[in-house]
Amino acid sequence: MSIQWFPGHMNSARRKAAETMEKVDLVIEVVDARLPQASCNPMIEQLRNARQRPCLKILNKTDMADPVATQAWIEHYNAQKGVTAVALSCKKPSDVARIPKLAIQVAPHRGTALKPLRIMIMGIPNVGKSTLMNALLKKRVAAVGDEPAVTKTQQRLYLGNNMVLTDTPGMLWPKIEHPSDGLMLAASHAVGSNALIEEEVATFLADLLLQRYAQLLKARYGFNTDGMDGVAVVEGVAAKRGFRLKGGDYDFEKASHVFLQDYRSGALGRISLETPASRAELLATYQSTDNPDALPEEDEEVEEDYDWRNAPDHRERRD
Repeated sequence: MSIQWFPGHMNSARRKAAETMEKVDLVIEVVDARLPQASCNPMIEQLRNARQRPCLKILNKTDMADPVATQAWIEHYNAQKGVTAVALSCKKPSDVARIPKLAIQVAPHRGTALKPLRIMIMGIPNVGKSTLMNALLKKRVAAVGDEPAVTKTQQRLYLGNNMVLTDTPGMLWPKIEHPSDGLMLAASHAVGSNALIEEEVATFLADLLLQRYAQLLKARYGFNTDGMDGVAVVEGVAAKRGFRLKGGDYDFEKASHVFLQDYRSGALGRISLETPASRAELLATYQSTDNPDALPEEDEEVEEDYDWRNAPDHRERRD
C-alpha cells in the first residue's frame, strides 16, 4: 500500500512558506517524537537551507515516545549543522516555557524590541504546531483538532516585544518516497482518513510492534504474541473486545480502528516507530539494487532532481 496525501491547500501553503522564509530568522520545526524522521518534511529542510536559516527541531509528544529512542534522535539531530533539537510535550506549560530562551540561543543576533526575532513554525499535519502556538501565547489563537490539516492559512502573532511568530499550515510533500514512511504517518494520524485503508495500516503497525514492543501488546490486550503476525494481532484485539460481525466473523475493520486509536492515544505505552539505526537500515535497504522495492514501478516516473517548490499540485488520492 502506497500512501500519498497532498490536498490543494498544501500546494498553496508551500508557495507561501517559500515567500515567508525570506523574512524570518529561525525555523521551529515540530515533529512527532515517535517517528521523528518520517515526520520531517524534506520541503522544509530544502527551503530553510536555501535561505540558510537555523532550525530549532522540537520532538513533540515525547511523553508518548520511547525515551531511549528519543535520546538517540536528539543526539542524531544535534550533530547536524544548523540544527538544535529538543524533546518536549507541547501540552506541558513548563516544557513550552523553555522554547523562547532556546530560540534566542539559536539566533542570538536578534530578539530585542528594535530587532524582534522572527520565527516560522512549521511541520506536517497533526504534530502539535497549533497546540504549541496556543501554549506559547497563553491563549487560543490556532484551531486544534484530532484531524490532520486543521490549520490552512498562515497567521502572524507577537510573543512579547521581542518575538514575532508565523504559524503555518501542516504540510506533507508531493511524493512520500518510502512506503513504510507513509504507513507510519498514517498510523500516527498525519494523513487524511480518505488516503488510507485502516486495516492495512493497523496490520503494518502490529507487525512493527511485534518486533519491538511485543510486551506492550501483551500487557494491553492480555494475549500471548508468540507466533503471531500483524493480522493475528488485530484479530486478537477483535476477540478481546468482542468485535464480531453477523455470522460470527471478527470485525476486522472495527478492531483496526480501535488498535490505531490505542496507539495514537498512548494507551499502548511509550512507543517509537523508528530509531536512527532503523532509519539507516531502511535507507540502506531501499538503496540496494537487490531490493525490488527500491526500484520504481513501471508506470511511475522518477525525477532525479525534484524541486519541491515547483512540484505539481497532487490532489488527494488513494493507491
